Amino acid sequence: MRYEFIATYIMASRRNGTLYVGVTSDLLQRGLEHREGRFDGFASKYGCNLLVWWEQHGDMPVAIAREKQLKRFGRAQKLALIEKTNPQWRDLYEDLLLPQHLRRHDDAWHEER
Repeated sequence: MRYEFIATYIMASRRNGTLYVGVTSDLLQRGLEHREGRFDGFASKYGCNLLVWWEQHGDMPVAIAREKQLKRFGRAQKLALIEKTNPQWRDLYEDLLLPQHLRRHDDAWHEER
């Protein structure tokens, strides 16, 4: 399997809406799949197509462990995590398409590990 952009992420249906926590080896591809509703399941059923938080990892075992940790978080903890780095609940997917030097960093919209 190729690893393009290993990340743990949170998708939302809207601000303070339904949340979905996931892990992927390619955040760009997975984000597109969520946006286009390509998967049947929870995220598609509840319209979780906005990337509101993500965290990059160096390898899959670390990312999977973080996903499990986040899934154990209560809703309030997940909301606080999103609000800390993305208080406007912007869809961060389009930021990923920009070259690194053009991305906004002033609001700390994501965390890297």
